[in-house]
Amino acid sequence: MMACWLRLCVGAWIALAAFSVAAVERVSVCFNYGCLAQAEVEFSDEQLDEVGQWLAAARNSLEERRIIGEAVGRLLAWAGQQSPIAADRGGNYADDAVYGRMDCIDHSTTTTRLLQLMERHGWLRFHRVLAPALRSRFLVFEHYSAQIEEISVNSAEIDGALFVVDSWFFDNGRPAAVMPLAAWLNGESPNVE
Repeated sequence: MMACWLRLCVGAWIALAAFSVAAVERVSVCFNYGCLAQAEVEFSDEQLDEVGQWLAAARNSLEERRIIGEAVGRLLAWAGQQSPIAADRGGNYADDAVYGRMDCIDHSTTTTRLLQLMERHGWLRFHRVLAPALRSRFLVFEHYSAQIEEISVNSAEIDGALFVVDSWFFDNGRPAAVMPLAAWLNGESPNVE
């Protein structure tokens, strides 16, 4: 009888321990230009809850875009703690030949995956995730960015406005630039120090 009771207690303890282990969300991040290399990173429930709470605070599409930029930066910082992308610097020249560097293909792919994570969790109430956007100035000057579309939630908001979410401009962990697609296509970029 005691052995049965002991097995039951041990079984209950193992089951409880299994439930108390935090669940994680895995995302593959690209680096070394052109997604030449990828690393799987994990975000804890605590980290995801933090991002979800930020996005829940958005009262309109403008606020949500600002928070999206911050959330992408934070997620990339956490990813940098687990992968070589912590070495990434804004643009393509400050980290030339560094292991973990990211070009616009790496950034647009990874940022799109992070936005899809937010979308899967239902955190994006004013936007939906689209395929990455491409701007091209002669074949030599191509640039990719993640892209979102504004969703009309009431008659006062514009429906279908397109925006880029571009983390390429800044060092790893900094908020991504979020700007109208049309301005970005015209070559505009955020002020970079």
